Amino acid sequence: MTKPFQAIHSHGFVRVAACTPRVSPGDPGFNAEETLKLAREGHERGCDLMLFPELGISAYAIDDLLLQDALLSRVEAEIAGLVRASAKLDPVLIVGAPLAHNGRLYNCGVAISRGRVLGVVPKSFLPNYREYYEKRWFAPGHGVTGLEMRLGGEAVPFGTDLIFQADDLADFIFALEICEDFWAPAPPSTQAAMAGALILCNLSASNIVVGKADERELLCASQSSRCQAAYLYSAAGPGESTTDLAWDGQASIHELGKRMAQTERFPAQAQMAVADIDVERLKLERMRSPTFNDAAVAAGHPEKAFRRIRFTHKPHGKDVGLLRAVDRFPFVPDDPARLDKDCYEAFNIQVQGLAKRIEATKSKHVVIGISGGLDSTHALIVAAKAFDALGKPRSDILGFTMPGFATSEGTKSNAWRLMRALGITAEEIDIKPAAIQLLKDMGHPFAEGQPVYDVTFENVQAGLRTDYLFRLANQRQGFVVGTGDLSELALGWCTYGVGDQMSHYNVNGSVAKTLIQHLIRWVAKTGQFDQAASETLLSVLNTEISPELVPPDEKGQIQSTQAKIGPYELQDFNLYYITRYGLRPSKVAFLAWHAWHDVEKGDWPAHFPDETRNAYALADIKKWLKVFLFRFFEISQFKRSAMPNGPKVISGGNLSPRGDWRAPSDGTARVWLEELDASVPDGA
Repeated sequence: MTKPFQAIHSHGFVRVAACTPRVSPGDPGFNAEETLKLAREGHERGCDLMLFPELGISAYAIDDLLLQDALLSRVEAEIAGLVRASAKLDPVLIVGAPLAHNGRLYNCGVAISRGRVLGVVPKSFLPNYREYYEKRWFAPGHGVTGLEMRLGGEAVPFGTDLIFQADDLADFIFALEICEDFWAPAPPSTQAAMAGALILCNLSASNIVVGKADERELLCASQSSRCQAAYLYSAAGPGESTTDLAWDGQASIHELGKRMAQTERFPAQAQMAVADIDVERLKLERMRSPTFNDAAVAAGHPEKAFRRIRFTHKPHGKDVGLLRAVDRFPFVPDDPARLDKDCYEAFNIQVQGLAKRIEATKSKHVVIGISGGLDSTHALIVAAKAFDALGKPRSDILGFTMPGFATSEGTKSNAWRLMRALGITAEEIDIKPAAIQLLKDMGHPFAEGQPVYDVTFENVQAGLRTDYLFRLANQRQGFVVGTGDLSELALGWCTYGVGDQMSHYNVNGSVAKTLIQHLIRWVAKTGQFDQAASETLLSVLNTEISPELVPPDEKGQIQSTQAKIGPYELQDFNLYYITRYGLRPSKVAFLAWHAWHDVEKGDWPAHFPDETRNAYALADIKKWLKVFLFRFFEISQFKRSAMPNGPKVISGGNLSPRGDWRAPSDGTARVWLEELDASVPDGA
């Protein structure tokens, strides 16, 4: 391998820091030294970029001292010292300073890297209301483009039209704006993002008043989401003048609307928020979002108006860990409140979709096969709620349990208990006689008493169940509600056509197996049905996931789905990152290792049993990812190309050919498998 697997730089990450150093009003020497202390700390922590507050070299709240030549000269001298010191530091430093050019004073952000000033960006919009009087001292930067200025004896790029890009670290592209720019109706960072910047940096002073922190948080999250970017924000902190103002040192890092890191507010000492930004993901997200690029076209292609300032970053390429939370269950939030909200929405999306289909078809009944397993259980409770919402009796739901050669007493018992508890019309059809007749007609060895449990043996049972359901729907003025879930569709773990792949309407097709488990628990815990139904739902959750098509072996071991196709918790992880973001398999493996290699690290969803908390070594992650890639890209697409209707429930959770995923049914997994083998080591 050409790149070390465990290095963040091998997987499209850039480590960034939003810093709040201690300052002394009007003392550039002190301020530069405090900035340098944090810069050295960031270097030791493997940072690639470090953002400091607005006017941090002079301090912000110094009023008319900004027009004193002695102070301005000292500011330039201290910047020159930072530039020299940066030669031995890895991070790009972005510092704030008052700088003069052509008889005007500008409030500037200065980008410094490895002994060089990359460029200077002036503040576009100057606040001049309430406590702000910036027009008293500064000239606005809006419209300042295409210029150079002298700084440290060198001519450096100067203007609001600068974007900075590393030549040797892919997608490390950033732009600057300053404080009030952020509050404008059209922030300069919006244009910079459409011009290609993936990391947007705001040097801010921003005194604190009651409620302002929430406003900053809202704006940072919104701008990172709207611009499909990372947004770094650094406000002035300890030491600023409190003549008429106070400062809380709020520093934060957001990516695609999500806060990745933040500092404590009102600090007594210097702080930094540090996080690893997935710039590769940001690039891919823009590629798959035509609206973002259409906006750039509508804006006249802003990249034509910006100068690309290229620099050599010399990324360290070391294993410095991963400073970002990676959810074990991307379809299941760790936060209990968020999980409750997601379950409420997911369940009601399914209910609403099925209710509409019942109204549209004017069907008297729906027909569901009830196995006592997770998926059919969830489809049934969705149907029960849909009938409640329509004011229809649950007795018009026709549930059929159809035991075969390997149906266990436990699942059959749960199926009957649930159907009775919900008050639906329940029947049992033993498919074994029909299956034996079909196997006999085919000349299958099982019909002659031989224990041959091949795919034909399995699919005869699966097919008969579906065949019965469709014919029962014909007979009883209804339609078949599908039960197969998103995870099974991704892995092709379903019998095509006359099998569990097909139905008239599938409420579970956009819901991952890992989420269905929590939905059932949520339904039980929130009392959506009576106590008897809830107790049965919890019993279903404790059942081994099995198709129950092959009898137990001589040791009594039942057929296990996950032993064949891999743990659903890993395969759902793979599904999310490959289909939602289009990540390379090696990067998915890297993220999976950080999420799953240690049960003690990271959060688990609420109510997740301790005894089922698993950890996986890299070798296991690679093994099951290889299974996923082969099944997903090479052998399963034809099943998804013909999948029935059903509601989209989760972003990144839909494989409908009419929705999020279109692919050839005769594709190959070769590219993905080769990338995985070439880039992921086999060791633990």
